[in-house]
Amino acid sequence: MDNPTLKPCSAFGLEAPTVLQIGPCRIAERLDVALASVAARRGRAGDLATAAHTAGVPLPDPARAVIGDPFSAFWVAPGMWFVEAPFGSHEDIAAGLKTALGDAASVTEQTDAWVRFDLSAPSLAPLLERLSNVDLAAVPAGFASRTVIDHLGCYMIKRAAGEARLYGPRSSARSLLHALDVAATSVV
Repeated sequence: MDNPTLKPCSAFGLEAPTVLQIGPCRIAERLDVALASVAARRGRAGDLATAAHTAGVPLPDPARAVIGDPFSAFWVAPGMWFVEAPFGSHEDIAAGLKTALGDAASVTEQTDAWVRFDLSAPSLAPLLERLSNVDLAAVPAGFASRTVIDHLGCYMIKRAAGEARLYGPRSSARSLLHALDVAATSVV
């Protein structure tokens, strides 16, 4: 039997990321990010905080995100975070985090479960207020929240006034991109 050569692909089955430019709004799929969830084990929050600090893994406060190098993270629930790193250097992010955090945390690979879109425009509020209950104009940079967009559970992170990061279920990437496309077209 031949050994097939596997090639990575985007959430849309393409070799290159999908990018939409609609007027001043840019919606760009990101393929170069590894993602893992980190959850503190019962009674081990202090041990996790110490291990994470030593490893350079930020554990942001509720509704917050921290952009770091190489690790960035955003809060998703009490005692739980999603941790990002460059895919090129952290393809097996979960194994690396398990080693660094030890038995103080449960770590789960998430890279292929989510699609990530980076959104940019002079003002994203008009686009995202059509899709979500997050008042993007009112929240500070570094805000992170779970929200619903087009019936899909998503995570939204405000990076700056005109920049946001959006994670949605990879299996629903087409539906999420369609919702973003329609909303962006409606505000142009």
